[in-house]
Amino acid sequence: MSNQDVDRNEKEWGSGGGGAPQEPEGGSGGGGSQTIESNWDEVVDNFDNMNLKEDLLRGIYGYGFEKPSAIQQRAIIPCIKRHDVIAQAQSGTGKTATFSISILEQIDTTMRETQALILAPTRELAQQIQKVVLALGDYLNAICHACIGGTNVRDDMRSLESGAHVVVGTPGRVMDMINRRALRTDYIKIFVLDEADEMLSRGFKDQIYDVFRTLPSDIQVTLLSATMPADVMDVTSRFMRNPIRILVKKDELTLEGIKQFFVRVEKEEWKLDTLCDLYETLTITQAVIFCNLRRKVEWLTDMMHRRDFTVSAMHGDMDQKQREMIMKEFRSGSSRVLITTDLLARGIDVQQVSLVINYDLPTNRENYIHRIGRSGRFGRKGVAINFVTEADSRALKDIEDFYHTEIEEMPNNVADLI
Repeated sequence: MSNQDVDRNEKEWGSGGGGAPQEPEGGSGGGGSQTIESNWDEVVDNFDNMNLKEDLLRGIYGYGFEKPSAIQQRAIIPCIKRHDVIAQAQSGTGKTATFSISILEQIDTTMRETQALILAPTRELAQQIQKVVLALGDYLNAICHACIGGTNVRDDMRSLESGAHVVVGTPGRVMDMINRRALRTDYIKIFVLDEADEMLSRGFKDQIYDVFRTLPSDIQVTLLSATMPADVMDVTSRFMRNPIRILVKKDELTLEGIKQFFVRVEKEEWKLDTLCDLYETLTITQAVIFCNLRRKVEWLTDMMHRRDFTVSAMHGDMDQKQREMIMKEFRSGSSRVLITTDLLARGIDVQQVSLVINYDLPTNRENYIHRIGRSGRFGRKGVAINFVTEADSRALKDIEDFYHTEIEEMPNNVADLI
């Protein structure tokens, strides 16, 4: 363990343990969430003016970015200037590229040592981040390794020992690799916590702290979170030094370009027929269908198969290989309809998805944005359809109020809008 300075390391780490996820104060749904005020005014609206390495710029334009998103215009520069940064912004606003670009600008790729560590709440998100880092860092020959559960420990150790400039992973496996001395932390200068609110709600608090204690004392910390519940604010006060705070408002960005509709379904059991009626519309493009429970995902998949509809399913009980195979099929377009839980709602960017169906309305209204953010990401158009029973109408109204948005009844020509 490095000599982490007392200021950051020896503070009481609060209760919570690594077991049961802790409910943030104020419960879900934003009651306990705070909005942070920005304290950084500089906005750079062009990648060319960010003074980035030439080969990194080639990677950015090669990846298809033309103009930085709101969060990228504000957060890349303070990150590169080695400030601690808290960015509050929704999924689909370009957060992953924000910290990926600032990491790639700062690391020395001639040195085969890990210089940046990114923690994410799910394996899929970690792999997604790895892909973005590799794509943006293509001309820099940056090596990025995904350190996640469900993969072979020996293979993981071998990859790390041969050297990776950037490591992205889930907290448990990352800590395991540090304990086995396969992941050396001496040269790590940047630590990123992505989807911090989600990570803390999954009960990773102690593991994050254990990882942090092994890092050099002058580490730069970047924290990204869609919401700022008490748990996240607690972490920022313990981890970070005079952080730059950047807020990108949700109602400015996330619902733009996404048409939202609802379909009245009198009884829960009639949702299945409604979905089957929509099947032709779904397969024009690619669709993601969200259910609240794993067993509901399995039941719905089974019922669709019995009616000879082709659908795939994914949820957290599946092993890693299965999940990877299903995502691969869906990304390639060979599978066109994916039924899933909120596992997929954060950070998974499938370019072709322009239709999301909430078979169940999310139990936590903050997840609504993450789900429909799958469609129309970052300026692309999309359609979201919500199945609403009598019991759901209050929740739908709540979502409309929360996001200052209007959800209209689905028109007959919905297929023309996709």
